[in-house]
Amino acid sequence: MAAVSKADAAVALFSLVIAVAAPLIDAQVVLPRRLFPPPFLHGFVWLALTFLWPVCIANLYRILARRRRWVAAATTLMAGVTMLSYLSGIFGEMLGSGRATPKLVKFYSPFLVIAVALVLRGLCLCSDLELPASAVSSVESSVQKKRV
Repeated sequence: MAAVSKADAAVALFSLVIAVAAPLIDAQVVLPRRLFPPPFLHGFVWLALTFLWPVCIANLYRILARRRRWVAAATTLMAGVTMLSYLSGIFGEMLGSGRATPKLVKFYSPFLVIAVALVLRGLCLCSDLELPASAVSSVESSVQKKRV
């Protein structure tokens, strides 16, 4: 039980950071285009604001309200996959252009590790939700009895 609580605390911390930082940092895109010229950046900003930010809010609500595990699996997996998609483009651009500084790569690396952890956490929670074989066979037998 303690491991689940620590994992939920990590998900909550990540979700809180994204929930607060996304609107504040990504809102800078409304500044003049000469400050943020790449349309590539605009696409990522809209991805974060329209999908990742609401999912992180849902994660925070789920953790604070102690909601069901399927909600945890779904929102955690969605946040991790979105963040991985976001970061794969950022790392591809940084490393592909050859202009990435070691400091910038070190800044984004923890987010990549957290995104992979979120995906794995979501997948583990999804696999925990599957019914064991004995439960499935008992459900099938009760359905057959009702048909007769």
